[in-house]
Amino acid sequence: MTEQALHAVAPPRRRLSFLDRYLTLWIFLAMLLGVGLGWAFSGLPEFIQRWSVGTTNIPIAIGLIVMMYPPLAKVKYEELGDVFRDWKILGISLVQNWLIGPIVMFFLAIAFLHNYPEYMVGLIMIGLARCIAMVIVWNQLAKGDTEYAAGLVAFNSVFQVLFYSLFAWIFVTKLPPLFGLHGIAVDVSIGQIAKSVFIYLGIPFLAGMLTRYLGLKYKGREWYEQKFIPRISPLTLVALLFTIFVMFSLKGDLIVQLPLDVVRIAVPLVIYFAIMFFVSFWMGRRIGADYSKTATLSFTAASNNFELAIAVTVAVFGLNSGQAFAAVIGPLIEVPVMIGLVSVALWMGRRYWGMTDDPLPVTVAAGCAEVGCGPLDGSTGRAGTTETRAKDD
Repeated sequence: MTEQALHAVAPPRRRLSFLDRYLTLWIFLAMLLGVGLGWAFSGLPEFIQRWSVGTTNIPIAIGLIVMMYPPLAKVKYEELGDVFRDWKILGISLVQNWLIGPIVMFFLAIAFLHNYPEYMVGLIMIGLARCIAMVIVWNQLAKGDTEYAAGLVAFNSVFQVLFYSLFAWIFVTKLPPLFGLHGIAVDVSIGQIAKSVFIYLGIPFLAGMLTRYLGLKYKGREWYEQKFIPRISPLTLVALLFTIFVMFSLKGDLIVQLPLDVVRIAVPLVIYFAIMFFVSFWMGRRIGADYSKTATLSFTAASNNFELAIAVTVAVFGLNSGQAFAAVIGPLIEVPVMIGLVSVALWMGRRYWGMTDDPLPVTVAAGCAEVGCGPLDGSTGRAGTTETRAKDD
């Protein structure tokens, strides 16, 4: 293979966009800006809350829908059937999300917050709300399997509509008295949950499916994957920064006024994210899953549907309740932790699966036959390193 071909196959880091290269910095700046403005301008949270319909905040809903649209437009829906054929990963995901996750969060909540029952209940409600939204973004940043992410998220959506009310009744009303704590009745209907799931997942899911169907039908796969997708991809990160800014500005004053309470809620949350993430990675390796599927399994298990948790706690306990405050703190902790875990996942991919730092671009992959790239790495689904390909040649 020629030296020019090797350089073509191994894309340098400078090809990353300015927004991508310093993503972590932008996220922390959006967080700080939101907290600072929310604290300095007391009318800002009230102004943002004014744009709400029921328990749905329109700016946050728009931000989340736009944020999720590009990743869901990339999903190869015609290949989703493969997701449901691998019962090992699907079974582990369901056990992690609907058995281990709620139980781990329940015991962390009563261990750390039994003297703060409102915060304890808010944390439990977060643990019951399995992620259906931002996990799509974390999975994309960590180079996980988009089709598996879409399939697992679809399963979580159905389970939430069917079982969230039942789980809330069990974990918040019935289980606490067994440990000497007071149970609290949670009255939430299947209709409320279905509405939240449709807004935050159904709309971008339908938009992504329709876009892919029409794009492939009328413009062709090459135009859709090499021209259209790259154009809409930046929307994800821009909408993510906007959503983070809005969420942090809503509670900026409380975060400044009650920093110790934020820490009390943050500690069990961080422990929860770490446990779910690393246990899932370990389980993925044990069953022989490749990196992309293991990363997807880990992020779907570690993330939570904070939109649903916030909507339910506000509807049941009130906007100014301790339960709602704990639910809002959830995503404020989850965002920076997940960003950190994205870096950890990529490091583990390089360490244990031999994954390269940069994904193979679509245009390079399409031309591999012409320049003699050699076979894709079987464990990662991507071409191997430059050195490996050079040896193969």
